Amino acid sequence: MLIDFNKIKEICISKMNDGIGDINAKMYNDDNYRIIFTKIPVGSSIGKHTQTSGDDINYIISGIGKAVCDGVEEILIPESCHICFKNSEHSIINTGSEDLVILTIVVKKYSKKELGFEK
Repeated sequence: MLIDFNKIKEICISKMNDGIGDINAKMYNDDNYRIIFTKIPVGSSIGKHTQTSGDDINYIISGIGKAVCDGVEEILIPESCHICFKNSEHSIINTGSEDLVILTIVVKKYSKKELGFEK
């Protein structure tokens, strides 16, 4: 399967999860995956929220920022990867002087019950 973000319309989301400013995103969604190419402008953020569907894997392409996951602050730099595990709470803030560009991958985690291992 090929996902061509050049063919996905970019959307602007204001105050995402009660964050600051706008973010620009190109999103691919289906029943199992959410893959998002995100640009967080200078001074903007994605507000604190809980990951409910699966682990949120954020690969930093460019820019500088910070993530706060379950109260722990992590510095985000290019080629680093921030992971917020399912049921954890996190936010992402652009602390740099250029767009913070992130590729986010969320893979749905199924419960044992959903997989048929528990009744």
